[in-house]
Amino acid sequence: MAIEETEYMWMDGEFVKWEDAKVPILTHAIHYGTAVFEGIRAYPSKDNLGVFRLKEHISRLSESCKILPLEHKYSESELEQNILELLRKNQLKRSSYIRPLVYVGYGGIGLNFTGFPVNVSITAFPFGKYFSNHEIKVCISNWKRISDESMPVQAKASGNYLNSVLAKLDALRAGFDDAILLGKNSMVSEGTGENIFVVKDGEIVTPPITSSILVGITRDSVIQMARDMGMKIKEREISRIELYQADEVFFTGTAAEVTAIVEIDSRKIGTGKIGKITDKIRQAYADIVTGNNEKYLNWLTEVY
Repeated sequence: MAIEETEYMWMDGEFVKWEDAKVPILTHAIHYGTAVFEGIRAYPSKDNLGVFRLKEHISRLSESCKILPLEHKYSESELEQNILELLRKNQLKRSSYIRPLVYVGYGGIGLNFTGFPVNVSITAFPFGKYFSNHEIKVCISNWKRISDESMPVQAKASGNYLNSVLAKLDALRAGFDDAILLGKNSMVSEGTGENIFVVKDGEIVTPPITSSILVGITRDSVIQMARDMGMKIKEREISRIELYQADEVFFTGTAAEVTAIVEIDSRKIGTGKIGKITDKIRQAYADIVTGNNEKYLNWLTEVY
């Protein structure tokens, strides 16, 4: 999707003009995927802009850094403050997307990046809907979700996303909106950039961490709020057949928010429309991120 460029980015401690934010072509991360990142959303809320679960996102970024490992000089608090300042400098008051990135810079060529610089950047720009519709049609990808035995799936690492890119492109070329990837023993893992939930007979289930998922911030938010709403929800393995038999299926993610899946492999899910439970969660989530539910105001960090 196209990006509406803003005036500034933040790179290694300085605010620089968007057009001046450049890296050497031999940057290690470009060649080997040695980078970790976060996707964070900010939403207009009353007379302000609220960043959704900022601390949790930056904490996950730190955890991803530990896994590679990548060491940089900025504290979590410093990154949070620079995100807020970047939003202010770009005068962003609309729905926005924030991308902090920690990456191995230019220090030579080859796999061993010992002694190479580790750079940090933050980008922020206006961002609307990831999917054009809140009801989407998906397929089961022929590509299997990468295993945590071969890649660090709990790190939001750039290199991991080639798996998702391949599945996404195949799905789009086949006329679908997105794809679901299966993992170990052909059990359901996640979408190309989303966690997945299944509703059957009033109970909500979602794959556990052992299903090679990235534990999403939105996933955690939905689990908490659904339980607060009195809904039954559990984490367990899900089979492919259960997807076809489900009453409702939906994706969650920073970009996707809460999006209903109404067809899988050209099979209608439930009524073929967004289900009652999914719609209730979607509306509740929208209220929370826009500051219209006082119970969850602590999930928002005000910018102005």
